[in-house]
Order: sequence, then C-alpha cells, then structure tokens
Amino acid sequence: MEPGRTRLIYRHKLATRLWHWVNAVTIIVLLMSGAMIFNAHPRLYWGQYGANQDRPWLLIASDSQGGYLKIGDRRWETDGVLGRWTAADGSVRTNAFPGWATIPSNYDLALARRWHLAFALLLGFGLLAFMVASLINRHFKKDLVLHRRELTPRHLWHDVVEHLKLRFHNAEDPGAFNILQKLSYIGVIFILIPLVIMTGLTMSPGMNAAWPWLVDLFGGRPSARSLHFIAAALLLLFIVVHLVLVLLSGPLNGVRGMVTGWLRVPATAEESQ
Repeated sequence: MEPGRTRLIYRHKLATRLWHWVNAVTIIVLLMSGAMIFNAHPRLYWGQYGANQDRPWLLIASDSQGGYLKIGDRRWETDGVLGRWTAADGSVRTNAFPGWATIPSNYDLALARRWHLAFALLLGFGLLAFMVASLINRHFKKDLVLHRRELTPRHLWHDVVEHLKLRFHNAEDPGAFNILQKLSYIGVIFILIPLVIMTGLTMSPGMNAAWPWLVDLFGGRPSARSLHFIAAALLLLFIVVHLVLVLLSGPLNGVRGMVTGWLRVPATAEESQ
C-alpha cells in the first residue's frame, strides 16, 4: 500500500481478537495430539463397526515398499512423511504421523488423550463465549450476515478474481468482509468447530452412556471418528489458506489488526485526493 493512500479502521473487536489467539494455540495442540491418537489406529471406517480386519475407507500404513496413504482403492506413496519415517535419532518408525507433527513427539496414547481433552474443553467453552460475545457486540449481524446479491454466481466469481489479483478489500467499504471471508468464517464457526466437538463427544464412552442419541445421530462411533478426522483436516486446510492470505495481504498489517483491532486499508477515492 502506498503511504498517504491508506487509512486505519477499527475492524476486530476485543472478543474476536482474544478468541482468535486462544484458538490459534488450541487448534494446533488439538491437531497434533489428535494425530498421536490417530497413530494408535490409523484407519477410518463408516458405520457401526470398525476393527483391524474390517475394510477401512482411509488407511495410513507401511509395507515392504514404504509408507503409503490409501483412500478406497487409490494408493499414494508417502514414504518418509506418512506411514514410515526417520526419527531424529536415526531410527525408522512406522507410525502414521511423524513425531514432529504430534504431541507428544514419542508414542504415548494416554498423554495425547490428556492433552486432547484439556484443549477440547478450551475449544468448546471458548466457542460458546465467543458466540455470546458476538451476539452482544453485534459482530455476527454486522460482519457475517449473507445478502442475496452476494450469493449470485457473478458476485462470487468477481470475488474470486479479486483474490487472484491480490485485491482483498472492497474499495467502497474496505472494512467489510467479502463473501469468501463470510462463507469461510461461517463454515468454521457454525459447522466445522461444532462438528469436531459433537463427533468428539460421540467417541467418548461416558457420553455414549449419557447421550446415546449421539451415536445414532452420526451413524455409529466409527462414522463419528471419520467425520471428526475430515472436519479436523478441513480446519487445517482453512488455517493454511488463512496464513497464505495473511502473507499475501501484508503480515505486519494483519497481525497488528488482530492484536490492536486497527487495520490499515486503502483510502477511498475522496481521501486519496
């Protein structure tokens, strides 16, 4: 952005900033501890049952040829990354995910579950607090309400083109969320995070006893585990895309906006004169 052709706007309220940074740590810990838990049984199934002798729809394993990822009948070689990899001490391991991607780094299912449960509670209650705060400060109504004109194919394609040109702000209203931001944030806040929470509860034997309807809702604990894994993978994808866009749009400006609430955006035509 050119000096003199920008202005500061207050875009992110305190509740949003707090939730963003707490979630930044929480979700990373959950993904890494979840990867360790997945290492205990690196297979996913649909339906009411799933065990070693059943046919998984997803499998991360190794054989004489090396590590591999298999989805259905399709197989991808992943030797050195997934299924079989070399640890820092030079030993060859055959866990699904490598030690640098898990918490703890050495195989310890019990400890991984403790990490996962602790931060799952933080994720759930953090989401609840953020939703209450966003209703009170009108963040949802002001920033995330979808308008019919925004959902037209023409408008959606225009937003995609603007992103490809690295233009992320509406010149007429640079503080507004564009439609791609709205859809992604709505998907994360109202679909993906609630889904990982609910499917996580479904996999708990204690919750099965208290709320048996959860198992029926997701078609069985193996199905809930699969949905849990898919939702977690989509959250990871969102984080990667989010970080790339922050780098492309100006990392210092983005970080400052999420720390102080103030974001530097292009000035309007009148302000630039």
